[in-house]
Amino acid sequence: MISVPAPSSALAPAPETRVVNPTDALGIHRDAVRRRVLVIVGLVVMLALIAVASMLLGSNRIGIDRVLAGLTRTGSGTDEAIVWGSRIPRTCIGAAVGAALGIAGLLMQGHTRNPLADPGLFGVSSGAGLAVVIGVYVFGVTGTGATVWFALVGALVASVVVFSVTIAGSGTASPVPLALAGAAVSALLGALTSFVVLTDQDSLDAYRLWVVGSLAARQLDVLGAVWPFLVAGLVLAVLNVRALDALGLGTDLAKGLGENVLVARLVGLGGITLLAAGATAAAGPIGFVGLTVPHVARALAGTGHRWALPVSALVGAALVLLADVVGRLIGGFSEVEVGIVLAVIGGPVFVAVARRRSLVSL
Repeated sequence: MISVPAPSSALAPAPETRVVNPTDALGIHRDAVRRRVLVIVGLVVMLALIAVASMLLGSNRIGIDRVLAGLTRTGSGTDEAIVWGSRIPRTCIGAAVGAALGIAGLLMQGHTRNPLADPGLFGVSSGAGLAVVIGVYVFGVTGTGATVWFALVGALVASVVVFSVTIAGSGTASPVPLALAGAAVSALLGALTSFVVLTDQDSLDAYRLWVVGSLAARQLDVLGAVWPFLVAGLVLAVLNVRALDALGLGTDLAKGLGENVLVARLVGLGGITLLAAGATAAAGPIGFVGLTVPHVARALAGTGHRWALPVSALVGAALVLLADVVGRLIGGFSEVEVGIVLAVIGGPVFVAVARRRSLVSL
């Protein structure tokens, strides 16, 4: 009788199987949730402190006691005019604009899978700028309250044009055609704006003051004009969170999970449009917020958009308010516009952020 040796696989010891204790996994999950909650609480406290500083500090150097008297309407008329006519409106508008741009940037980078994408890629800033110039050149509009409506309409129209061109060309709101259409429409609108401002001095003056991005001379009626669009954009962003997490796994896998990719894209892009258009109309084009804040949010809260979205809103609001306070303090009796401050400090900060690949990868 011939004995046949057993196969080597039968003689080899079975590979060790690691069993994950459900209790340990639950504990890890709870620790992660606890850490993210602490991050959000810390950001809320930081935002509150910066908002207080925004109301107390400014180019008009009045004492804290006079600010508090104006806040409670127990001081002089000058104190009330400074507090209620300037500092409270710009604090509220700055927080709303920063939060909107932070959320819009997060959605934009998530949908395009591009870490360098920001809301301006949709032609929002270019469309708003052209509408402001047309308002001055054709209708003679110079007041901030009227300008905000032209900027809002222009931003919305530009975004709709970008979406229409993309869907007409590719049949879907795909990231690459969307970016190309946005760049082309932005270039065209920018050229038209340059043509108008170079032929009319009044339009040039108005555009020069608007394009730097500022919270100065803004009253609460500006926020009253844009808040419905900001709220609608926020609602769409919240509804888009689950689909955006699925799209992060890939389009095919998202379809396998039951997501309607086209509907998810349109909901997300609609949220981006409303948030970016409202923010741009209220304060002008403010750069680096929509570009940098999402990277910071993902570093603090992870890549899940359910947590990254509120963190982006809080970081964006705090960043814009802080830049506004810095601009007031370093400008002496005048002030440096918030858009300029963010441009100066935003470049080096983004370079530092981009050097850490873990913050850039999507």
